[in-house]
Amino acid sequence: MTIDKGLLAPVRVGVPVESLVTDDAWIEAMLDVELGLSRAQARLGIIPDSAADSVAAAIRTHRFDTRAIAEAARGAANPVVALVELLHRAVADIDPASADYVHYGSTSQDILDTATMLIAARALTTITGDLADTLDSLGRLARRHRDTPIAARTLGMHAVPTTFGAKVAGWMQGLTHARDRVNRVLATGLPIQLGGAAGTFASYVECARAGSSELAAAPPEQIFERLTAEFAAELSLTAGPTPWHTIRTPIADLGGALATVSGALGKFAVDVISQSRTEVVELFEPTAPGRGESSAMPQKRNPALSTMIRAAALQVPGLTSTLFGTLLAEDERPAGAWHAEWQPLRDCLLLVGGAAHTAAELAAGLTADADRMRENLTITKGQLVSERLSIRLTPLLGKTAAKKTLQAAAFEAHASGRALADVLTEDVDVRAHVTQDEIIELLRPENYLGAAPALVDQALRRL
Repeated sequence: MTIDKGLLAPVRVGVPVESLVTDDAWIEAMLDVELGLSRAQARLGIIPDSAADSVAAAIRTHRFDTRAIAEAARGAANPVVALVELLHRAVADIDPASADYVHYGSTSQDILDTATMLIAARALTTITGDLADTLDSLGRLARRHRDTPIAARTLGMHAVPTTFGAKVAGWMQGLTHARDRVNRVLATGLPIQLGGAAGTFASYVECARAGSSELAAAPPEQIFERLTAEFAAELSLTAGPTPWHTIRTPIADLGGALATVSGALGKFAVDVISQSRTEVVELFEPTAPGRGESSAMPQKRNPALSTMIRAAALQVPGLTSTLFGTLLAEDERPAGAWHAEWQPLRDCLLLVGGAAHTAAELAAGLTADADRMRENLTITKGQLVSERLSIRLTPLLGKTAAKKTLQAAAFEAHASGRALADVLTEDVDVRAHVTQDEIIELLRPENYLGAAPALVDQALRRL
């Protein structure tokens, strides 16, 4: 029986990352690691070439029962022990002599940690692809609306004018930073794990010296350097400077990168939700059969894609807090801290991978209503640009007097429903310095955009 089919996590159902982090995928990754270790050892003459060939043949032909391995994992509190026993038998069926070289010198944590890095590399590659697609779509949207004026909102209220393009450029900035952080992890932050029982590498040194390889008489540090380099190259991972059994910074770095991506995607989503409100209705998510429907209200077109992205972003920080907590791994192998990482990390990869794929779809089909944006600019009848008039009046009336005059006029305009310009033209002190036409011109939102359009250009150049 499969417990989790994604019923309660629609953000990741059917997206590419889902198949990359299943139990079956983890078994496959652990087998890839066992094979990679065998091939690295064979290339260095530590084990016979035939042994690595037999391991490859066993993995290719034997069916490994994931559920049975999971149930057996309760015995050792990790799945590697049961998997290695099955692999040993499968190799022995092909060549009994080769079976002696299965998992040669290794320990469970070496295999599972390296498999985790493999899984992460595969998932992050998919995530960066979706981020690239999202950024491409947002770039087109920002270019199209470079000069489209819109009300900036602070604390939920109209603040000053900006452009929708500049708003999109802000989303792009966050996503670009997140993408770059993920790329750094992919490039240098996914190390193989190879340390033996307590991270001393003693078992691998002994295995190298037990045979007739060129490393049989080599010093331990040379054996470490050569084997870790070959192993990392075999799996396209990084060869770390030392084993990291209880130095869990690679996991923390990975969790931090995933949380950054999740947050940047979540920022995009919450803004779309805000601008999709009935009272605002400046943005529309892409349509699809059944999307955004309500079970009770036939008129609803809910922002379903953004909702799923936001839901993921709300969960990931809590999950990554567990990953940071496991930095407190005692001695040379912790009881429970290492084990506590596995499920939260997988959940993070699922949620972030699902959110990134969903965001790519959202960005590609997001529709902006420029006319509605311009209409919303007029809601406060000129008050949106009060800051500009304050700056102009300050040297004429003094800072305190200018603020009090504009504040009183704004309150009066709001209470009476009149335009701010009309109220201000009745003020004798204001009229002594600026005409009604000048006030009207100063309060035009499109004339107070600052560097917003230029910021779009900068974002596009960085993209």
